[in-house]
Amino acid sequence: MKDKPVIIAGPCVIESMECLSTVAEELVRINRKYDVDIIFKSSFDKANRTSIGSFRGPGMEKGLQMLSDIKSKYGLRLLSDIHESHQAQPVAQVVDVLQIPAFLCRQTDLLVAAARTGKTINIKKAQFLSGLDMEYPVEKVRQSGNDNVWLTERGNMYGYNNLVVDFRNIADMKRYTNIVIMDCTHSVQRPGAIGGRTGGNREFVPAMALAAKAFGATGFFFEVHPDPDHALSDGPNMLCLENLESVVASLLKD
Repeated sequence: MKDKPVIIAGPCVIESMECLSTVAEELVRINRKYDVDIIFKSSFDKANRTSIGSFRGPGMEKGLQMLSDIKSKYGLRLLSDIHESHQAQPVAQVVDVLQIPAFLCRQTDLLVAAARTGKTINIKKAQFLSGLDMEYPVEKVRQSGNDNVWLTERGNMYGYNNLVVDFRNIADMKRYTNIVIMDCTHSVQRPGAIGGRTGGNREFVPAMALAAKAFGATGFFFEVHPDPDHALSDGPNMLCLENLESVVASLLKD
């Protein structure tokens, strides 16, 4: 790629400082080797888990402290998602990019509160919307005084327990922002497919990334974990940390 892409990577949810540090160390190593800026991603609260008994994370106060410690120690930029308007300001004190979850991308109060922090806002396209529909969430952020908005493709649901990616959405969303990111791991989910938990097919992640590159994606999102088979959230679709470098290297080839 002529200009190096935005790369976002990290564990789905904050599990422990040990896990966060293991991932952060690898991201720093890849940054140095390939001169590409990787934004560290992890969630302090997964408010949209399938089951009420699913692990959600440490919560906002403790989670933000853990993310702040990662930022201080490793110098990585941070991304985390918010689910409620009141979270925008405190989360913006720590992270560099506020992410709006797909199911919430039409929530006006959430978008406006996020926009008013002045941070970069990454809006994930809902599974029930087209790329062209994302004109209106972008408009809500920009009319709230913030022009720094990204969009993320993560597939569409056309039936039960499966997602399908229409890569034309990438080109459509580039009408509204220059930064259109392919969520290469959530797009291989099988929501609710394994009895109260989300399944997935992580073996398709590298191909998803390369296909998105062919369609003009300017960023790539990977949830990664040192041991995804034992992760507390999204394990089946997360990329194994040891495989991240090869995928990033493939995206940087001309």
